[in-house]
Amino acid sequence: MTLFDPPAPLAERLRPRAVAEVVGQTHLLGPGKPLTRLLASGTLPSLILWGPPGVGKTTLARLLAGEIGAHFISLSAVTAGVKDVREAVTEAEGRRARGQKTVLFLDEIHRFNKAQQDALLPHVESGLLTLIGATTENPSFEVNPALRSRTRTLVLEALGEGEIRTLLERALSDARGLSGIEIEPGALNLLARLAGGDGRRALGTLEAAAVLANPVTKEAVTEAFGKHLPVMDKGSEDFYNLISALHKSVRGSHVDASLYWLARMLQGGADPLYVARRIVRIAAEDVGLADPQALRLAVAARDTAEFLGQPEGDLALAQAVVYLALAPKSNSVYTAWKRVTRAVQEGETLPVPLHLRNAPTELMKQQGYGKGYAYYFDDPAGSFAQAYLPGGAELGLYHPGSEGWEGRIQERWRKLKEAHGEAGEPSGDT
Repeated sequence: MTLFDPPAPLAERLRPRAVAEVVGQTHLLGPGKPLTRLLASGTLPSLILWGPPGVGKTTLARLLAGEIGAHFISLSAVTAGVKDVREAVTEAEGRRARGQKTVLFLDEIHRFNKAQQDALLPHVESGLLTLIGATTENPSFEVNPALRSRTRTLVLEALGEGEIRTLLERALSDARGLSGIEIEPGALNLLARLAGGDGRRALGTLEAAAVLANPVTKEAVTEAFGKHLPVMDKGSEDFYNLISALHKSVRGSHVDASLYWLARMLQGGADPLYVARRIVRIAAEDVGLADPQALRLAVAARDTAEFLGQPEGDLALAQAVVYLALAPKSNSVYTAWKRVTRAVQEGETLPVPLHLRNAPTELMKQQGYGKGYAYYFDDPAGSFAQAYLPGGAELGLYHPGSEGWEGRIQERWRKLKEAHGEAGEPSGDT
């Protein structure tokens, strides 16, 4: 670094120099915990470190390599490829010949495709490379089963507010940090809360706020923090966790939670039309006939969101979510449909009774198609008396719920069941 080079970011300058300096992850590094036991044994297996941003995955990988005296090679799956892996293998072979182990750290390992991940397999299996992969995505979905079977997955947790405060206080007292800068207690607590468990974000915000004010105030923290909202890739675990939370909150009739998860998705960059389709599904699946207007409102919200775009269209989705959360709930049609589709897929194919069949030709009429059919408006009693399933079969598929509109029509449904239960099979039916 020359006199004119800018200093490294605060988070980089304050990287722990020993495992004992790591803040957080006590479930892995505390007395008797998994990593503590591994380091005490002097061995280090290949690992996948899975956790949110800013919790120390890269730092921990470096420190673990240092603890066993291994050479550390760092690659990012965002920019690296199979060629870089081959170069790391060649370097590792040379170091093994001199009696030194090699740890290959692969950041964002989920960015490697199947072929790239497969290129690691023989070298991990032979022990030439000790692989430490870091990922913010669920390895069950993003890392090949063959590679997962050769590694051990450790889950890193978001830092608590107390742990974030420890990092910030260290930054203000450590010679590598911001010595000479002070922070108001309220500003410290605010920053610890806003950081959302991300240590790197907390330190970066503190560094920016220190330029704005000394001592650092709550106003400086707010200005430095700016707008930090999760940006989601469709297909990521966070994306599906949020859509699941939205759906379940609406189903549970919790209005505030429903609005919050909706805002998290839309402000985080989720496709509003995807969210709208899920809202339509909720109306059909969980509100159903308890409020027949719900589906119409959800479809209207979807059309409005498409017509207006963002941010105006988001209000229509919010209106639909509040309506659905407040609405009575029924999944009777949903469960009836699951039963009947299973019955059709797995059961015997039932023939259409002759009197219900279409008879557009004279030959069909001669064969008995449509014979004896009782038209409801001409013969209501006869209509109820005829069978609508062969042999008067009863499948027992639909059972109305007790909420809203469905609760009010239960008596009619009961009387209809009784009327149809008296049905006999007209002669000539099969």
